[in-house]
Amino acid sequence: MQRTVSARLEADLTGDGWVELQVAVARLDGLGVDERLVATVDGSPVEVRELVGGHAGRIHLLTDVSGQLVVRYDATVTGRAEPLPVTDLDRVEYARPSRYADSDRLFGFARKQFGTHRDPDALLQDVTVWVANRLDYVPGSSTVTDGASDTLLGGAGVCRDYSHLTIALLRALDVPARLAAVYAPGCDPMDFHAVVEAAVGDTWLAVDATRLAPRESLLRISTGRDAADTAFLTNYRSDLVLTSSVVMAVVDGDLPRDDLAQPVVLG
Repeated sequence: MQRTVSARLEADLTGDGWVELQVAVARLDGLGVDERLVATVDGSPVEVRELVGGHAGRIHLLTDVSGQLVVRYDATVTGRAEPLPVTDLDRVEYARPSRYADSDRLFGFARKQFGTHRDPDALLQDVTVWVANRLDYVPGSSTVTDGASDTLLGGAGVCRDYSHLTIALLRALDVPARLAAVYAPGCDPMDFHAVVEAAVGDTWLAVDATRLAPRESLLRISTGRDAADTAFLTNYRSDLVLTSSVVMAVVDGDLPRDDLAQPVVLG
């Protein structure tokens, strides 16, 4: 499979600040990546430092920048990534409550709704279907500070909200779960996308309650506890206004069909 992805970001920065980008695809074994990332401020190129994060994700850091920021990222990716292992540390870290996946607040609700001591694979399917049916996909219906319990009460959201609620319910049922930020060929509306990975046995299985894109086509960018770890743009020590964000992701040939009943590993 060949996938072609790109991101174009424009933002106005006031004050000398630091900008953290997570837009580059994860450098995983099995993938061939031909890419280019360029950042300019007021039309002049600026230095971009690359930091290697968890699960082969990459953070690109710009320091002491102020003015009109433009970021351009393009990549052509071939092959499929080798599956990431489920480590003992993963099982601990991704079972805990986190900023946006407040599973401790949903513990009683999840266990009454889905039962206890059930097979993790069955729980994963049941929770994903339940979230898909419970929520309405409504851009603008949530804020960047909403967590899973807010989404449960509000009944609507976008991909990050679907993911946070799915993750929180799974963690409340003792199934380790995490968020993967991805490029998503076929996604409509096209944007950066968020899906869930759950540890079932020794395998990270991907689910997407939004059902906006086939899981076989997804391309990992970053991985973490929730959106706090995987945001595509974060700034420090400055005021930032995002003025434009354009994302593109396509596959060479026909999109794969997604059989929602079948397990999928991100590749």
